[in-house]
Amino acid sequence: MVRLFMPIPSYGFDPTEVAIPWKLLSEKGVTVVFATPNGRKASADRLMLTGEKLGIWKFALRARQDAIDACREMENDASFRNPETYAGIQEHDFDGIFLPGGHDKGVREYLESGILQGLVADFFSSGKPVAAICHGVVLAARSIDSATGRSVLYEYKTTSLLKSQELLAYNLTRLWLKDYYLTYPETTVEDEVRSVLADGNNFERGPTPLSRDDIGHLQRGFIVRDRNYVSARWPGDAYRISLEMAGMLQNGR
Repeated sequence: MVRLFMPIPSYGFDPTEVAIPWKLLSEKGVTVVFATPNGRKASADRLMLTGEKLGIWKFALRARQDAIDACREMENDASFRNPETYAGIQEHDFDGIFLPGGHDKGVREYLESGILQGLVADFFSSGKPVAAICHGVVLAARSIDSATGRSVLYEYKTTSLLKSQELLAYNLTRLWLKDYYLTYPETTVEDEVRSVLADGNNFERGPTPLSRDDIGHLQRGFIVRDRNYVSARWPGDAYRISLEMAGMLQNGR
């Protein structure tokens, strides 16, 4: 049995970046085990599910219907309903880890968790498959390799939510949502991730993201694969990174 660890915050995870990987990986026979800070059932970012307060940009910014449907289905999953605690997880019990994102301020407890950062470092040290999408790359960037004192991503190629994407969403909605789209107003995801890399060229932006991928249009998604690690930028890459991770788990790397 292949077991995948997926940590999520108590509130604010992006429904596409959690539910689509859960659905696709589960269909491939992977057991996805969720964990939250306190072991209580998590809640997705409501604005991403409903489009409430997104104004005229509602249909462009909220989760697509396939993700909403997958999220509703996931609500009945035993592990999602009864998650583990971050502190109760050990790397040796799993075959890989998937780090989803979310931009609501609620994800800070996930991104700033020292327990999770230590676990991510353990997965990198073990050489097991690691996937990170959007803000999940920030968690990886903050995870320190004890042998080097540097980020586990220091010598890896990666992508993440692009600065241009983050600032566009912010500027489109800031008149009424203020800094909702800026998880950390003082910096962007891309800037933080770039800051931990050995070489700025190790950050790959990919083609301009225009439309979201799906099972019939995987080419719309963009991922960066480097050894045991694969990363993606936004919900529009969720199908492609999920299927790439499924292959990595099946091959053991």
